[in-house]
Amino acid sequence: MSNLQTEDQKVFDAIEKEKRRQVEGLELIPSENYVSGPVLECLGSVLTNKYSEGYSGKRYYGGCENVDTVETLAIERAKSLFNAEHVNVQPLSGAPANIAVYSAVLKEHDTVIGMDLSHGGHLTHGHPVTWMAKLFNFPRYKTKKDTGEIDYEEMEELAIKHNPKLLLVGYSAYSRDIDYERVQAIADKVGAITMADIAHIAGLIAAGEMNNPVPIFDIVTTTTHKTLRGPRGGMIMCKEKYAKKIDKAVFPGLQGGPHENNIAAKAVAFLEDSKPEYKQYALQVKKNAKQMQKKFKEKGYEIMFKGTENHLLLIDVTNKGITGSQAQEALDDAGITLNKNMIPDDQRSPMDPSGIRLGTPAITTRGMKEAEMDKIVDWIDRVITNIDDHELHKTIKEEVKEMCLNFPVPGIKI
Repeated sequence: MSNLQTEDQKVFDAIEKEKRRQVEGLELIPSENYVSGPVLECLGSVLTNKYSEGYSGKRYYGGCENVDTVETLAIERAKSLFNAEHVNVQPLSGAPANIAVYSAVLKEHDTVIGMDLSHGGHLTHGHPVTWMAKLFNFPRYKTKKDTGEIDYEEMEELAIKHNPKLLLVGYSAYSRDIDYERVQAIADKVGAITMADIAHIAGLIAAGEMNNPVPIFDIVTTTTHKTLRGPRGGMIMCKEKYAKKIDKAVFPGLQGGPHENNIAAKAVAFLEDSKPEYKQYALQVKKNAKQMQKKFKEKGYEIMFKGTENHLLLIDVTNKGITGSQAQEALDDAGITLNKNMIPDDQRSPMDPSGIRLGTPAITTRGMKEAEMDKIVDWIDRVITNIDDHELHKTIKEEVKEMCLNFPVPGIKI
């Protein structure tokens, strides 16, 4: 980045510091990952200069023959990965993708049944603080405390009671798989459209490591980063009968010109996701999460939803005498990044909740396996059980750095 260094030293310095933070520390936030060098190259390519409102072959500007090639590649590769009938790769991220779906198939005051935020759902699934909650009615189902699974009986009761236009599944902190066929059966009973938000688990689904809703559901949204290891962006997959409505909702309904440098990066990531080594990666993500679950249980931590079947763990740290915020801040000091998070029916505030959320996508990308998971859980436990021992935190940070330097981050050199 010699040009940037010459032009803007302050931004250059901030980026260099972030590089070092990523290389020397442990990234455990489940929604984060490391993209490949080719993906990074696409993001910084000349495609960022090109406006291309419309869709491949039907643009409103000239000179779009090359971006048409790129966008078509992204679409066809996504179709192959997920067995999708129709794909729109233009959404700028996951939340805009969800909003586009709502605008495509809902009218004001329609009912959407979604998952409660504290039980693992997402803000865009109907939380009262969001814009969508002012337009639509969002009854929300929860999980069962005894099994940790989604309460499908409650979902069905809500569906029969409220007669929703849309039945929505998906999550940002739930650690189990979903029975999509059962959800579809509930939707069929009340005539609802089905929608799945697979933002967190799309990579595991693409690799065949989790259930795939795309051939079953009407509409599926996802981000293209997280477990897919692509650029920060969004995507909508749907049955052919919804294709025109979805495309019109994205453009011109909500967005103008798509970011073709980002779409090129999506295309490259989807190609990477189709390779055998990626399937091995996805399997290791799950193995690493299971190993963490085992070690945390041995150390007396309460794991929500009775364990994990994907890439993440949601842990209640109340029995350790601290809050999620305290854990996050102390672990930051030790070079370990995760996030505070609400647990089901949390009595604490979102800014100072009872839990922490952590996952294995990024550290697995670096090549870490079960032995490293044991070390990481041990470090986390030492920090949490010695929350005010800042000298210990510094010592652990050096131990973390030493291990991390043995597992290079793809596409990053310092």
